Amino acid sequence: MVEYKDIIRIIVIAFFITLLLGPLVIPLLRRLKAGQSIREEGPKSHFKKGGTPVMGGIMFIAALLLTTLTSGVLNNDMIVLLLSTIGFGLIGFIDDFIKVVLKRNLGLRAYQKLFLQIVLAVILAFYQSSTSLMGTKLLIPFINTTIDLGFLYIPFISFVVVAVVNSVNLTDGLDGLASGVTLIVMVFFSIVAIQAGNDSVAIFSAALVGGLLGFLRYNVHPAKVFMGDTGSLALGGAVAAAAILLNLSLIIPIVGGIYFAEALSVIIQVTSYKLTGKRVFRMSPLHHHYEEKGWKETKVVAVFWTITFVLCLVGLFAV
Repeated sequence: MVEYKDIIRIIVIAFFITLLLGPLVIPLLRRLKAGQSIREEGPKSHFKKGGTPVMGGIMFIAALLLTTLTSGVLNNDMIVLLLSTIGFGLIGFIDDFIKVVLKRNLGLRAYQKLFLQIVLAVILAFYQSSTSLMGTKLLIPFINTTIDLGFLYIPFISFVVVAVVNSVNLTDGLDGLASGVTLIVMVFFSIVAIQAGNDSVAIFSAALVGGLLGFLRYNVHPAKVFMGDTGSLALGGAVAAAAILLNLSLIIPIVGGIYFAEALSVIIQVTSYKLTGKRVFRMSPLHHHYEEKGWKETKVVAVFWTITFVLCLVGLFAV
């Protein structure tokens, strides 16, 4: 049974691994000329970020992998957690590599990314429905009961996974935003996993917390490296897998409220513009809206971190 002292040890190990990888990985990315291209339609304050190395997500992914593989807990659940994270991260890595290293602006086409994401999502959903004692049941937050989805379980969970992965990707738009928000969310999952006696999710979540703590050393404003799709898709895969293996997929809109708001802002903006020709937000995703209102980047990040912290506290009362 994993205890809190074990979790702290895991966090510290992953933190130092990521911290030590920074001086090795960041110069390598510069030599590969893997620099960020800034969209002309984006906030003008972001133009100075052009050329900042991307694909930095490989740092915390490597720390996660090394820490979990040496934790002494390597069962089927842990393998699935790692495969979900690395699998989605690999999709992002291929996309990043095509765009920033090979200098082909389109990267993977949208349908290619979506197809690969659906394949991974279905595998994760099928695994959980086949191995979990709850089968196709989901825990409903706050009311301490379950709902059995039956044959709808796999398509529903697959949808949740793809939605979470892409929502985390949309959240990665400011220095330290996606990494900080996800760090807090994974602390939540680590605590819940310890209480539920799920050692795999507890260790996995703690290792990612440590990796993200180390990554923030290089990713907070002004960022020395961006995680890229390599990191953001991997984080989405990690969040989704942790929630699903705990049978808590319905808790994601609560603890991951920022992800939900970011994705919803894009959906609202696009729908409104296509139907009426008018924009609801000054710019989407949501974090850019507040930048356009005059908020400093660091203020937006701090507020979104704080909201996530409060939502995770709410989540602890919901499970």
